[in-house]
Amino acid sequence: MAKCDETKATNENDRELSEKRIVVLGGSSGIGLAVAQQAVARGARAIIASSNAERVKAEGHTLDLYNERDIQSFFQKISDFDHLVFTAGDTLQLNVLEATDLTKARHAFELRYWAALAAVKYASPHIRKDGSIVLTTGVVGRRPHKGWTLAASVCGTIEALTRALAVELAPIRVNAVSPGVVRTNLWQSMSADEREHLYEGVGKALPVGRVGEPYDIGQAYLFLMQERFSTGQTVVVDGGTVLV
Repeated sequence: MAKCDETKATNENDRELSEKRIVVLGGSSGIGLAVAQQAVARGARAIIASSNAERVKAEGHTLDLYNERDIQSFFQKISDFDHLVFTAGDTLQLNVLEATDLTKARHAFELRYWAALAAVKYASPHIRKDGSIVLTTGVVGRRPHKGWTLAASVCGTIEALTRALAVELAPIRVNAVSPGVVRTNLWQSMSADEREHLYEGVGKALPVGRVGEPYDIGQAYLFLMQERFSTGQTVVVDGGTVLV
């Protein structure tokens, strides 16, 4: 009986996204692409916007997320939809405070915070009833290391923004996903050997024994879109990073 109930619940969850329009900003690779692929597999229509035209897939649009007017025009053009997912991110800037370039530090907020805020501002009037917004933060906001001050600051800001938007935009639900270390191009500033060394070292230290894959993290976004009772929450998907 339990197995039948489980299957029924899974089928109902799949139907939650059937024919829904889901906008993924930063969806041409990594976590965003994984979210779009999984949503389409459940019958949704994914609309991907990326700064890299060559990597845009599905129903794709080229979008400069550093340009507020471009963001406004994009949402006016695509009309009403059901869910907004913001996964856009640039290469992480890691450095001890004394060596931090504050001009570059301010720039780090442009994509991860200001672009997300602009996206929500111009998207929210077009989100249908029972729709949602899912932002992206990172577990470093809860478990920073030396040299991660800037990254932790951005992540903490997004968590606070998520809670504030959930209040202001209700009944639209606003949540966030907080990944740990994931195999994505955010680490592209490292050499291939350095990346593998990072993945291996971090993975061995985690309770799950490995770093995350985009597919792992993508499932958290689908959960937050499909269930209808959570808002203002940050779902941590970190392989146990905060425990060790």
